[in-house]
Amino acid sequence: MPAFITFAQEGESRIEISKSEFIGNACEVNTAQEAEAFVAKIRATYPDARHVCYAWRVSGETFMQKYSDDGEPSGTGGMPILNVLEKKDISNAVITVTRYFGGILLGKGGLVRAYTEAASEAAAKAGLVSVCEGAVYSMESGYDMSEKLIYALTNAGWNVNEPEYGANVLIRVTCPHEKGEELVSFVEDKSFGRVKAVKEGQCLIREPLPQI
Repeated sequence: MPAFITFAQEGESRIEISKSEFIGNACEVNTAQEAEAFVAKIRATYPDARHVCYAWRVSGETFMQKYSDDGEPSGTGGMPILNVLEKKDISNAVITVTRYFGGILLGKGGLVRAYTEAASEAAAKAGLVSVCEGAVYSMESGYDMSEKLIYALTNAGWNVNEPEYGANVLIRVTCPHEKGEELVSFVEDKSFGRVKAVKEGQCLIREPLPQI
């Protein structure tokens, strides 16, 4: 599965423009059904809101995206939200912006700016992670070497899980597929050939990205 960028957590924003309140909500989703369920949840949370505009993008075997102006003038609600996702190439993600109308018309330009700002702030609050397929490698070490090996792995930037202590110490490391051979060589070198890293299975690796 190719790498993609999505939200690290749920994010919310609230802004007021000309007495209208705009509430942005951003969330990671993995299917179109999850995206639509999130939109439905937001609608249920704010049942008296005038509009709930949204956009979502989902990547997988096929790429899908959808946006809705939910009654706002065409292109003023859903498309600006979609543009926020597209600008940072964010997928497997949904953003909604709920509007409580304040009685003052904003015009098309004002609406585009308002929906963009609310969506952007919600995305910033959620933060970003890159997600790619990786592998889990396990290795058993004697107690005499485990601390040095864990220190060497951690110090070199490998993602070391919490060790399991039994007759020996079980160490698990997650890494991208392309770094698997490098990890095997690293462990063999640091343990003087006494410890072998063995591929145990696959996993998804999430790495935080700089603030947007």
